[in-house]
Amino acid sequence: MRTLVDLPESQIHELSKLCAEIKISRAEAVRRAVSAYLAENRGGPAHDGFGLWADHTEDGLAYQERLRAEWDR
Repeated sequence: MRTLVDLPESQIHELSKLCAEIKISRAEAVRRAVSAYLAENRGGPAHDGFGLWADHTEDGLAYQERLRAEWDR
């Protein structure tokens, strides 16, 4: 599928130089860049949960033990 993308002239120039050096087309370079971007930004359980505990001041193990102590009451 074809997609039009507007890039600044400076990026097109740098991209063309890089593509000539590594002997790939600009289209291939864009495909690789999109694949890398999607892989880096794709969500999922591990990605979605990363950093959820950052705002907590209580240690994770202490929190777990406190919750489990409620079961003994």
